[in-house]
Amino acid sequence: MRAAAGFLSLASLFFYGWWSVEALPLLLASICFNYWAGLRLTRGPGRTDAGRKRMLVFALTVNLAVLATFKYANFFLANVNEGIAAAGFTPVAMLHIALPIGISFYTFTQIAFLVDCWQDKVHERSFIHYVLFVTYFPHLIAGPVLHHAQMMPQFANPATYRADTNKIALGLAIFVFGLAKKLLIGDKVGEYADLMFNGVHNGTTPMLYTAWLGVLAYTLQIYFDFSGYSDMAVGLSLCLGVKLPLNFNSPYKSTNIIEFWRRWHISLSTFLRDYLYIPLGGNRKGPARRYLNLFITMLLGGLWHGAAWTFVIWGGLHGMYLVINHLWNSKIRRDSKPGRLAKVLGWFVTFLSVMIAWVVFRADSMHAAMEIYKGMLGFHGTALEAFTEFGPVPSRKPEFFQTLLVGLFICLALPPTITLQRWVPQAESLAGRPRASLAFTAVMALLTVLLLGLCVSRLGSYSPFLYFQF
Repeated sequence: MRAAAGFLSLASLFFYGWWSVEALPLLLASICFNYWAGLRLTRGPGRTDAGRKRMLVFALTVNLAVLATFKYANFFLANVNEGIAAAGFTPVAMLHIALPIGISFYTFTQIAFLVDCWQDKVHERSFIHYVLFVTYFPHLIAGPVLHHAQMMPQFANPATYRADTNKIALGLAIFVFGLAKKLLIGDKVGEYADLMFNGVHNGTTPMLYTAWLGVLAYTLQIYFDFSGYSDMAVGLSLCLGVKLPLNFNSPYKSTNIIEFWRRWHISLSTFLRDYLYIPLGGNRKGPARRYLNLFITMLLGGLWHGAAWTFVIWGGLHGMYLVINHLWNSKIRRDSKPGRLAKVLGWFVTFLSVMIAWVVFRADSMHAAMEIYKGMLGFHGTALEAFTEFGPVPSRKPEFFQTLLVGLFICLALPPTITLQRWVPQAESLAGRPRASLAFTAVMALLTVLLLGLCVSRLGSYSPFLYFQF
């Protein structure tokens, strides 16, 4: 068992090093430091609560300082330089450091581990299992944000390392469906989203039709890109016998913004709730403090996504949405259940609000975001021909609209990919129903193979996952 866990750990480190060998020493140093700090945070002879608390503060400070240096130092210096330049002084030199891939995910994962060590919630102390917990390659690059309680017991269970045909079959199906989300839908609508957003960044103003279609395209792109990656991580991990947590649960079906954040990037939402919102006081100190805590949590959640004011404003918008939603629930709706019309209106307002916030999340600057908002309001013209202001109309325009409609149908009408476990037959279910079960298995296998073939036909072009940059 230890040999298998050690092999997986080395394979995960090799996977990370293949992506960015320059960042590998930082990852290893982070793992060793946090494992040592976790041991020091454990209750034991000679360790007082005051001393453990000082160690917790020290360890959290080191983690946040490293994250701030690599991810936010240049953002801070750029803002300082604006003030210095306005005063007529020489700007401060920027730091020439690259953002290590996945640093936000493995830093948050280990911060949660440290806090839980301090709270006596961690009982597994194997260094090999801890290395595997942090570096486990299906999640290392772009999440989900893992919790030790979800993973460490699995790594300590000998059954995890035994091949299971049921898990392999289900894992392959989930992986292929996730890959199809990314390559067949996310990338296709992303071409048009990039056309609009990059065009605005280069100085072109979008008209009404173009602005709305571009924003809708990005709304689908980021969902199918990130949920597709999460599905691939879940599927690949399941083939190895390890279950990763669900990260998306049809968020665009939400009828209010509170529900949206219970369905979107669930692992990050859970982390922000447990390790930021609740420590700030949660809802224990009255309504006003609760709303302030919500707003601060979402501001910092926005900043976590990237070192730019656009991300902060995106977080602020969602913070404002959540405050309004909670106020509505407490002052207007109270305990009454919404009817069918109210649910439809709630869905429309929620989806529209999410789209509006995605503009500032995707835009390269606030100036570009404002130009897109003006386009959505018709201030740049109301021509009904999409994308003409950015040059020739793309030759694959009909394909774009077809993909857009398919994407919307999947988001709004179909269950999340994880429910494939109901549709991929288990080995034991084949017994006693050979014909029906065999036929159904053959159909699912054929569908999976066809989807995989379509995905392979799309390989070869540069197609990065959006969340790699966060």
